[in-house]
Amino acid sequence: MAMTKQDKANMIDELQAVLAEAKIIYLANIDGLNAVNTTELRRACYKSNVTLRVVKNTLLKKAMEQIEDKNFEELYGSLKGNTALMTAEVGNAPAKVIDTFRKKSEKPILKGAWIEDNIFVGDDKLPQLVALKSREELIADIIMLLQSPIKTVVSQLENKENAKAEGASEE
Repeated sequence: MAMTKQDKANMIDELQAVLAEAKIIYLANIDGLNAVNTTELRRACYKSNVTLRVVKNTLLKKAMEQIEDKNFEELYGSLKGNTALMTAEVGNAPAKVIDTFRKKSEKPILKGAWIEDNIFVGDDKLPQLVALKSREELIADIIMLLQSPIKTVVSQLENKENAKAEGASEE
């Protein structure tokens, strides 16, 4: 069924709203997944707070071009064939969904990703994207690094106290 001009305009507006809000955008090829696999992929996305929608490349490109504060130009070359748009709040969430799903299927294939102004193009970038840490993970790492010297000092002081106590009890 062909889309009317109004349908296309509505879809572009809808995609523009999604793109304007999103901090994390992945483009993937899910062509060839059967209905069961597609349902499983959608379920995996839902569990990981990833939104998945199949989009028309021309409409997505028009929506991308209309976003003024984000530059998606490097992704335009990825807009060929079947395209699924994945959006998320956590940078590596879509990559982890794709990576996990690929353990039992050849698809989805990563076409590209836009993560807070950084662009990654090509399926070979998937391992790099899976390894990305979320803001919360980075904060936890920093806290651990900051706590580490303090724990070492406290541990050394406790060891000295224990050594003094043992020396005093031997006398």
